[in-house]
Amino acid sequence: MRLPRELGIPLGFFEPGPANAITDVAGVRVGHATVAEDATERHGALRTGVTAIWPHEGRPWDEGVYAGVSVANGHGELIGISQLREWGVLRSPLMLTSSLSLGAVYDGVARWAVDQDPRQAGHGAGAFFMPVVAEVSDLVLSDNRAFPITREHVAAALEGATTDPPAQGGVGAGTGTICYDLKAGIGTASRRFVAEPGVEWTIGALVQTNYGERRNLTIGGVPVGPLIDLPIPPPRHEGSCIVVLATDAPLLPHQLRRVAARAVVGLTRSGAFVGNGSGEIAVAFSTAARVAGPRHDVDLHAVADGFNPNFNPLFEASVEAVHEAVLNSLFAARTTTGYRDVVAHALPVDVVLDALDRRGVLR
Repeated sequence: MRLPRELGIPLGFFEPGPANAITDVAGVRVGHATVAEDATERHGALRTGVTAIWPHEGRPWDEGVYAGVSVANGHGELIGISQLREWGVLRSPLMLTSSLSLGAVYDGVARWAVDQDPRQAGHGAGAFFMPVVAEVSDLVLSDNRAFPITREHVAAALEGATTDPPAQGGVGAGTGTICYDLKAGIGTASRRFVAEPGVEWTIGALVQTNYGERRNLTIGGVPVGPLIDLPIPPPRHEGSCIVVLATDAPLLPHQLRRVAARAVVGLTRSGAFVGNGSGEIAVAFSTAARVAGPRHDVDLHAVADGFNPNFNPLFEASVEAVHEAVLNSLFAARTTTGYRDVVAHALPVDVVLDALDRRGVLR
């Protein structure tokens, strides 16, 4: 597997972090549980899964982090969005899965947390948290009416999360997703940026890609979609994309909402148009401050006074990280045969490189 950066495809001006992944933000952990089973008498082929993103090394229901959310088009679902908008605090791992598995993953996270920490079974505000779970539909490649996600899958994603660079392509919540009518999945990238003199920060993106029309696919500024002569999977709605952005810059919720809003710009660089039936939802969080207790005890002045930046480098770095993460999800994916023998073909990298080379784009 060779990713766009290794192939000389231009990806912007900011340098990536050491691993070029969301886990370049210290403390952020990612885990996957992949469900890939062929058809049986009980169900059709299963190509689905769960991805967990922990905001730090501890328990977020004890110590939350500031967060913001943005919805470019709302034909999708994020359980917990009302709380994120109202309080601006994330007190849960961010979970990604398929549409009909939202309830199973929510239930799995809540039960797992209670099992790990019996205090969560008590009463009162201090024992309360709501899992945050987002979805895209993988119904083209997976028999989602079989309801395949179990508590064991949720636990595997949560317990298997590490600070290592996460696997990309058709893994976890990206096992059955399709982007630009090609096999896609999970992608990640990061950027380092300077928003005030002498201080460098990191922002990382992780995406679950499941959207787009092939004719719009653009890579390195070149419209490569029309050059790809591969069968297109059966018709479906425009699809969705979930974007998670993590940064160590000390930002407050209203600032993080503005960062999340830039995610859609990163999606459009490769050809997204935010269709009528699509769901583009982004969550951004900062690891710089821990928010303890139900009263959100934190020194707000320390956070606000600690970062008075020129926001443009932050926004541009965010856009670049999201854009590269999307491309990584495509380049890392492999051709997949799924439900009812539908085939989602991998991106033909040789076609892309030839087109970019003829335009003199490759570095």
